[in-house]
Amino acid sequence: MKLPVTIHQARFGAAEFKVIRPARPLSRAVLLDHDRHLDAYLDQDAARRIGGLWKLAASSPRSLIHLPMRGNRAPSGALPEDGTRQLDLVLLHHSLQFAPARWKEVRGRLGVGRPRTVTLPGPKDTGEAVIDYEARRYRENRDLFHQHLHAETLFMTGSAKVFRETARHFFDIARNGPGYVPGHPNYPHYCTEFHSNEGVLGDAREIHIEYRDRWDA
Repeated sequence: MKLPVTIHQARFGAAEFKVIRPARPLSRAVLLDHDRHLDAYLDQDAARRIGGLWKLAASSPRSLIHLPMRGNRAPSGALPEDGTRQLDLVLLHHSLQFAPARWKEVRGRLGVGRPRTVTLPGPKDTGEAVIDYEARRYRENRDLFHQHLHAETLFMTGSAKVFRETARHFFDIARNGPGYVPGHPNYPHYCTEFHSNEGVLGDAREIHIEYRDRWDA
C-alpha cells in the first residue's frame, strides 16, 4: 500500500517536532465528540487512507500523525446534534511523551510540508491471525489507547502493537461498507467499533465508525 503524505517540522528552541499529514485532504471524514463516546463517519477512500495512517503510526514512534477533519461537512442525514463538536485527530506513540497542551502552538507553525510516499503493508495484512485476544484481558496489558482532548483535537496515544492490530477496523469499513450499504436499503448501516470489551481502551472512550456513501453538497 502506497500512501502519499506530507512531512512537517516545527522547532521550539532545542525541541523539534515531526508531524505527518495525508497529502490529500480527508474530505469525507468526520469525527464527532458526543461526550460519552465518539462517532466517526467515513467514505471508502477516507477509511482506507486512515487505516494506512494508523499503520504508519505503528512504525513512526517519533512522529505525530495529524488528520485534519474538523472543518469537513457532515454526511447526509448525520448532522451533529446539539452539544456535539467536530474534532481533528492526532495519532502518537506513547514513548513520544508529547504534551497535548503544546499542540495548538505546534500546529500554528506547520508549513506546507515536504511531499513523500510511504510504502506500508497492504490492507489485507492486518495481523488478525496473530492477535492474542486473551492477553488483552490481562491486568498487565499495556497495549492500550489513551485519549486526550485539546484545541479541538482528539489525541490517540498508544503502542505500536495496538495501532498495528486495530488498523483492521478502517480496512473493514473500506472493504465491506461500499457493498453492504446499497444491498440493504432498509437498514443501510455498516459499522465497526473500538469497544470497551475489545481490550484496547485504557483511559479512552469508545469510537463508533460508520461507512457513509452520501455526503451533503
